[in-house]
Amino acid sequence: MLKITRQGVYYQNGAFFPRQAGAAKGLPAPEQARQGTMAYGILSAHNTNGSMDRLSIRFDAMASHDITYVGIIQTARASGMEEFPLPYVLTNCHNSLCAVGGTINEDDHIFGLSAAKKYGGEFVPAHQSVIHSYMRERYAAPGRMILGSDSHTRYGAYGCMAIGEGGPELARQLLRKTYDIAYPPVVAVYLTGAPRPGVGPQDVALALVKATFQSGAVKNAVMEFFGPGVASLSMDYRSGIDVMTTETTCLSSVWATDDALRDHLTLLGRGEQYRLQQPAQGAYYDALVEVALDQIEPMIALPFHPSNAYTIREFKANMDDLLHQVDQDTLRQLGLKTPPASLRRKIANGSFMVDQGVIAGCSGGTYQNIVRAAQILEGGSTGSGGFWLSVYPTSQPVNLELTRWGYIASLMAAGASVRSCFCGPCFGAGDVPANGGFSIRHSTRNFPNREGSKPSDAQISYVALMDARSIAATARNGGALTGADELPNPPADPAVEPFQYDESPYRARVYFGVGRADPSQELVFGPNIADWPEQVPLPEDLLLTVCAAIYDSVTTTDELIPSGETSSYRSNPLKLSEFALSRKDPQYVPRAKAIQEVERLRRANPSDPRVAEALEGRDPARTGLGSLVMALKPGDGSAREQAASCQRVLGGCANIAGAYATKRYRSNVVNWGMLPFEAEDLEALNLQPGDRVFLPGVRSLLEGEGERLEATVLRPAGGTVPVVLSLPGLTREERDIILAGCLINYYAK
Repeated sequence: MLKITRQGVYYQNGAFFPRQAGAAKGLPAPEQARQGTMAYGILSAHNTNGSMDRLSIRFDAMASHDITYVGIIQTARASGMEEFPLPYVLTNCHNSLCAVGGTINEDDHIFGLSAAKKYGGEFVPAHQSVIHSYMRERYAAPGRMILGSDSHTRYGAYGCMAIGEGGPELARQLLRKTYDIAYPPVVAVYLTGAPRPGVGPQDVALALVKATFQSGAVKNAVMEFFGPGVASLSMDYRSGIDVMTTETTCLSSVWATDDALRDHLTLLGRGEQYRLQQPAQGAYYDALVEVALDQIEPMIALPFHPSNAYTIREFKANMDDLLHQVDQDTLRQLGLKTPPASLRRKIANGSFMVDQGVIAGCSGGTYQNIVRAAQILEGGSTGSGGFWLSVYPTSQPVNLELTRWGYIASLMAAGASVRSCFCGPCFGAGDVPANGGFSIRHSTRNFPNREGSKPSDAQISYVALMDARSIAATARNGGALTGADELPNPPADPAVEPFQYDESPYRARVYFGVGRADPSQELVFGPNIADWPEQVPLPEDLLLTVCAAIYDSVTTTDELIPSGETSSYRSNPLKLSEFALSRKDPQYVPRAKAIQEVERLRRANPSDPRVAEALEGRDPARTGLGSLVMALKPGDGSAREQAASCQRVLGGCANIAGAYATKRYRSNVVNWGMLPFEAEDLEALNLQPGDRVFLPGVRSLLEGEGERLEATVLRPAGGTVPVVLSLPGLTREERDIILAGCLINYYAK
């Protein structure tokens, strides 16, 4: 089904050869042969510094949604931005339920429209489109690069390299700066065969995530898709696989282009943007993933990660054991002392009974997925029991075409609830299951609590990821978990899905202001929109208190700052910070605020006895106080910068990690002025809340080129432990950002 080669390979004439065979076949050295990849061509065209070892990228366009664009614009505005220097699309597909939090969500939307008018941007009102659907329809094209403040910014199926990053990286582009990274590894993903009827893009994606995530086979790499199997896939199918590459922890993705893409771009009115894009003969890749599409089966990713995936056939044969493991994972992931009711209670007469189905968002709500679901449900019923199904088309043009062909009517007649174009269920802002409920979703993630439950309030529910086809099969079977391949005649997916694109909904509602900045326009601020609080430069020494210590194998950004209803406060840094780690360690915020109060006192009145007590004799003129978070591998998941900025707002000065799950989270840590430390054997060090870590000469270290610091752990009960902390790969600019206190301070200088 999938085979991974964890070493360099050459590609030539449909075959791959190991690195050591290159010379015998007359192939150039890897350093030269890597220029034959599609990724190299795109990156070199967007690199501005003349060196391909360390890239300085300028993007063709950017996109943000209403959880992130306020903070990005506020950051750029505070740093001197006067207009958007590149096309910048502001969509409103996350905070669209304006009853949550009073007026504050719609206040953000009004701010966004005023910013688009003032600075020259494109504003997409609420319920018009999911961010990634809009960018696929209107901006993605071969050879382009797009930056988005959402981790699922992936338009590789269009031959476009798209990257999801935290807001500060978008602010840099608005300030005419560059996106600076080392040249990434490029991994070939070679597709053969064609999917079986009943097997959808989510099934392929989950198989791919399972094979690559735990091993780190594609971490921070560009996944380059090509091979004869590509021709068997429609554009929706390709995009459905591509958007889920985020869950592998890769940096970006790009696909070979063909007539199917040319025709699709023509359909979208952008045919002139097509260009042929294929790897060159003799191209060199850092690794290889081979995918036999005809061997993929319907999949299910059990809680609490997309990589926790099994074939539905395997799950049904081992339900009791696998559900017992989910029960154990629930206790560990949610930090529960009392186990909730076992999921094994949902096994009835040999079937696993599901409570809810959702088909939504950038991965699930595409035209082809919903057509297949409607065809499977036609003439059937979801039943009048506890199971219910919600369907969210990904954009108004998609919704319009589904309506014209009668698919919306078929879904409604079968009992499905058809909703607006909205990302909400993907991150817990809509369709939250009942306590103890089990939801199957064609969406992007099933992290703990991402569906909106609150374990701290004894609310626990579960999400498993499945393809729309199997969700519809389950719905037709009254909620009994069913793979689409179990149907008598599952509908197949043609390589070209009949579809007519009508963008009249956009023409009627979208504000198209790119290149038309109007400085006379005033920004409209709602009462919840607040500026970032002042951050101070890095002192010479630091004495940091461990305010959270997380020993999970991976910590997601959803655990660092919860999704769901908290998103309403994303435009108010102080209010949002109150939610930091609230579902992982509810005592983190009060611990951090207590340290922050003494640090404020140190800066205002260094002779105060409380300062002397906290510093234990150290010089208050050179030793700052702050908090830190220790986690074995933090930052998997969303690009949201608030996972780091909330720590900083609460006085955080550092993270200590064994490794960082993603490049984007580490970048967020740096851009918010915190030290991204790494340390070996953290489990043996056994840091706990209340421990303190003294960092002597940390400012001098960053002013120079040093990467290692000999620190000391101070235990509350007495005693010290030496520890070596490292800052591998910290660039000169990253050092200067941390020295200044944060990116805003750096640009202000």
